Amino acid sequence: MAGGSVRGGAEDGFVWGRGTNDDKDKLVSHLMIMLLVKRSGVTLDRDLIFLAESGEEGTTGPGIDFMVNEHFDAIDAEFALTEGGAVVIDGGKATAVRISTTEKLPRGARLVATGTSGHGSIPRQDNAVVHLAEAVAKVSAWTTPLSLNDTTRTYFERLAAISPPDRAARYRAVLNPKHPAAVEQYLAEHEQQHYSMLRTSVVPTILKAGFRINVIPSEAEATLDIRMTPGEDPDRFFTAMAKVIGDPSVKIVPTTDNRRPAGPPSGLNTDMFHALETVSKRMYPGAPTLPVMMTGATDMAQLRAKGMQCYGIGAETTDEEFAQHGAHSDVERVAESTVYKLAEFTWSAVMEVAAPK
Repeated sequence: MAGGSVRGGAEDGFVWGRGTNDDKDKLVSHLMIMLLVKRSGVTLDRDLIFLAESGEEGTTGPGIDFMVNEHFDAIDAEFALTEGGAVVIDGGKATAVRISTTEKLPRGARLVATGTSGHGSIPRQDNAVVHLAEAVAKVSAWTTPLSLNDTTRTYFERLAAISPPDRAARYRAVLNPKHPAAVEQYLAEHEQQHYSMLRTSVVPTILKAGFRINVIPSEAEATLDIRMTPGEDPDRFFTAMAKVIGDPSVKIVPTTDNRRPAGPPSGLNTDMFHALETVSKRMYPGAPTLPVMMTGATDMAQLRAKGMQCYGIGAETTDEEFAQHGAHSDVERVAESTVYKLAEFTWSAVMEVAAPK
């Protein structure tokens, strides 16, 4: 769960504070389900387990890893509901209900360039900073291979069915292995998240080199945030990256922090996914249910690796609202009314699966 509120409390119909939609709205709605089940005395024919833990974004040891490795018997279940989805609102109307069924895997790396140190007044051919800069430019421009799975294929098929003709044509095109390169270039420039959903992504995020203006450093490094698609072979990928860089003075050093286990995508033909579709149609008629592969990482990775079917849900939002007040922002917020709707959605999905028929 994301935490560390910068600003807290309700104001103007919104709940403000870091973590309000990533993921305190899910925390509140799930806790409300437990209270409602207890207060109503409803009969269930399945166990209903509530788990709240910390460290999801970077320090999973005391959170999900501890529970999976030391107390999995306490949380073992057929299905899990948590973050990762959203109800997309446009013009005051729901246009799609996104349910995450898989996610990309963090497999970061450092590029370490080495050369000869020296005086900054004398240019050198083996300047580590120059070699690093060239390597970063190459991997940033690298169009990694397109990769589809059941989730992304279904997502683009259903998205095409509800999109204007020009956008629909692009979404259908990516499903064809022989699509023109211009289709992906358009997504790279205008729909970056869709571009990322189609492939393993490589994004440089940190640069380190030198300590004085007049000293050529002997080493320079860049940190790459790499998010691999499910099924990507890391060793093969890094071998391909080395060929793209083509510079023996630059080494690729895979990192081990924030790694998540690889698990198969959650199914689209399970009782829970069908329940989510049923509730979506009831609460948001006319809005299709879209299975989504998250480009970020969640604690569902550890659960999927144990065989659990996990689905990410979320509150109502607009694209503009998410862009301005979305996850990790210091002006993060969620409309108070959407928290109630999320609790209703969660309750209905749980009852579809866990209440006696």
